[in-house]
Amino acid sequence: MYAIVETGGKQYKVSSGDTIKVDKMAEEAGAAVTLDKVLAVVRDEKDKKNKIGAPYVKGAEVKAEVIGAVKGEKVIVHKQRPRKVYRKTNGHRQQYTALKINEIVIGGKDGA
Repeated sequence: MYAIVETGGKQYKVSSGDTIKVDKMAEEAGAAVTLDKVLAVVRDEKDKKNKIGAPYVKGAEVKAEVIGAVKGEKVIVHKQRPRKVYRKTNGHRQQYTALKINEIVIGGKDGA
């Protein structure tokens, strides 16, 4: 079983036990997080009870735990103008929050 969740304007395919990197969140390490913007829940590829949201699945949520803050790879940005004395180099490291997915909860009368 897996779910498609939206957080930080991006979509992630998650299943129980996965670890994902999302945009930086304010929660501390060890805190419990609930992702309630679930776009789809797929139990089995051939199952008729898969749920697709419009835009979100009602009553579905993904429970996760914050592992901690991590940084991405360093990106070098270099700008230069031809025939001018203009050179500028900057670096950037994006900050992420690592989440461990604990469970996918489906609400409703035929859920879970």
